[in-house]
Amino acid sequence: MSVIMSTSKLKLIRTKAGVLRIEDTRVSLDSVIMAFLQGATPEQIVQDYDALTLSQVYAVITHYLQHREEVDAYLSGRHNRYQELRAQYHPQGIRERLLAGY
Repeated sequence: MSVIMSTSKLKLIRTKAGVLRIEDTRVSLDSVIMAFLQGATPEQIVQDYDALTLSQVYAVITHYLQHREEVDAYLSGRHNRYQELRAQYHPQGIRERLLAGY
């Protein structure tokens, strides 16, 4: 009996902003994982992100399933950063203050 091993490896690039992108694309790890968690199949994800190959999508999903705690911590950090930026650039009540000025 012989052992068969996959040689495909996921290659992620961390941008200056700390976003993990799939190598040679502008597609973030976040985008693929969120689509997967919302029930999209790998084939649907490839249709939505045509810069990706099916093998890349499977590699991302495999990475997520094998390193769930690490990836969930990354996603949580990204969500927190998004909330901080949103609060900074879209303070609550700004719409009301702008409308009151007109």
